[in-house]
Amino acid sequence: MSDISENQRIRNYYNVALKLVMKCGPVACAGYEEANIDFETKSAYYDFVTIYDKQVEDLLIAGLQTAFPETKVIGEESTAEDKSEPVLTDAPTWIIDPIDGTTNFIRRFPNWCISVGLAIKKQLVIGIVYLPVVNEMYSAYKGHGAYLNGQRISVSKCTKINTAVLGTELSLIQRPAIRDKHVKRVSKLASNCSGCRGIGSAAVTLCYVARGSIDCFAVEDLQPWDIAGGACIIREAGGIVCHSKGGEFSILKPDCIAAATPELTKDMIALINEADELKEFTF
Repeated sequence: MSDISENQRIRNYYNVALKLVMKCGPVACAGYEEANIDFETKSAYYDFVTIYDKQVEDLLIAGLQTAFPETKVIGEESTAEDKSEPVLTDAPTWIIDPIDGTTNFIRRFPNWCISVGLAIKKQLVIGIVYLPVVNEMYSAYKGHGAYLNGQRISVSKCTKINTAVLGTELSLIQRPAIRDKHVKRVSKLASNCSGCRGIGSAAVTLCYVARGSIDCFAVEDLQPWDIAGGACIIREAGGIVCHSKGGEFSILKPDCIAAATPELTKDMIALINEADELKEFTF
């Protein structure tokens, strides 16, 4: 397949997915507007799911596989229901989080989103993240830049951690097995930056890095659907997405740093290494 036809194929995937995600916005917002949303817990007391997560994922999977039957899907809710481990092959694979930030959704914080990524040959080529409440559509496909509601966006020019605004995922300290690592890293990074923001949605935080509102984000122990859409958008916005210790990150185990510049990335890796060498905290 020529480069031109490959580019056309990706653009077709992108255009169809963009329309489908937009159509799912009102479905999710119907739940967000409820006074009291019913929800269930999944893997732990802090891991929630609503009927709207399932409805949005079902709509996306049906629409994408009807349009593109050759594609595969890794979806948060279908993976949870099957109790399966996500598998990524070279085939075009949609990676879907129907509502990233479900706790925000339930509590009526507007920082939640619908996130869709597409990987081909295990490489991210499309990212779409839609915040329906504030009507912000972040989107990108490989080689064509990143956009917010059709307007080009780019990462900041920040090169030093001491002038950076850091994004965090504080809820990870709820998990005893990884608590010590995350407390040490957040403490080290936050004490060396100019500001720290906890959004409650990894996908939204990644988009804020892409548009330059946040300069950097370090996160581990999440799932492919939390990261896939936003990672593609950051790269197309001119930013860096790499493994927390440097080098390429894995979509299936997306332990990563997202940062505006290579210099800022180096600062973050150095501080993470320092944090990991600290003695354990006493809780």
